[in-house]
Amino acid sequence: MAEVSTAHSPVIFDRALIRRRRLRAAALGSATFLLDRVADDLAERLSAVLRRFELAVDLGTPGEAVRVALSRLDSIGTIVAVDALTRTRPFVVADEEALPFGDAALDLAVSALALHHVNDLPGALVQIRRALKPDGLFVAALFGGETLTELRQSFAAAESDIEGGASPRVAPFADLRELGALLQRAGFALPVIDVERVCVRYDSVFGLMHDLRRMGATNALNARRRTPLRRATLLRMAEIYAREFADDDGRVRATFEIVWLSGWAPHPSQQQPLKPGTAKTRLADALGSREISAGDKAGG
Repeated sequence: MAEVSTAHSPVIFDRALIRRRRLRAAALGSATFLLDRVADDLAERLSAVLRRFELAVDLGTPGEAVRVALSRLDSIGTIVAVDALTRTRPFVVADEEALPFGDAALDLAVSALALHHVNDLPGALVQIRRALKPDGLFVAALFGGETLTELRQSFAAAESDIEGGASPRVAPFADLRELGALLQRAGFALPVIDVERVCVRYDSVFGLMHDLRRMGATNALNARRRTPLRRATLLRMAEIYAREFADDDGRVRATFEIVWLSGWAPHPSQQQPLKPGTAKTRLADALGSREISAGDKAGG
């Protein structure tokens, strides 16, 4: 099986800064409404899987919401937190980009709203797949490309107006098609991707920015501008946001796109695709259409 090369992955995120921002968020009082929603959804998804997972790991999820939700499921045994910050027992202090597990060690790996901030997502997925036992399951939720699109557009327009050019302020979240390809390249069987868009409304964009700080989700891009945000730019951004993304009642919208990934470590018991030439029913017959050979013209 071909492996994904991870030798020259770009450093997009300042991982040390992300950890500091998470510590600051905990001190402020974390905003957990999205994590709580994802944790409950994850537990519901796993409750539909008719098998037991003796050893599960929670990869990089901030807080305890996922572990609390999964602890209610009879189908899951031990749940180990894997994070650079956690001290919730049982835990392993590690980064999602350098997992400390041997091959075929885990029955289940989950992650909630964390993997979009790894610099080497292809490499992380390969490590997760290797760490799973045959027929082990991986399920994760991460932010997709439409997340905070309103904030991104408003900042870009404001900086263009005030400063003559835009700087990166919102992370470049992954595209759905790219994520599907990454699962396959990492060697997962039966990969599935689905997406949910959550619209959160605020009295103003400043309420959104306050929540982002309390999520530990403010700008941690390596390419971020190091100089302080100018007050004129901030006020212009808020003006554009209110003009372009407000509802009739004056409240503004913020989009969070949550992408769900799942895949299984390969096992002979799993459903396999048919080999070419072994089909017993022609596709044309199944569709009720006339078959046209490659040498015929469509209009012939």
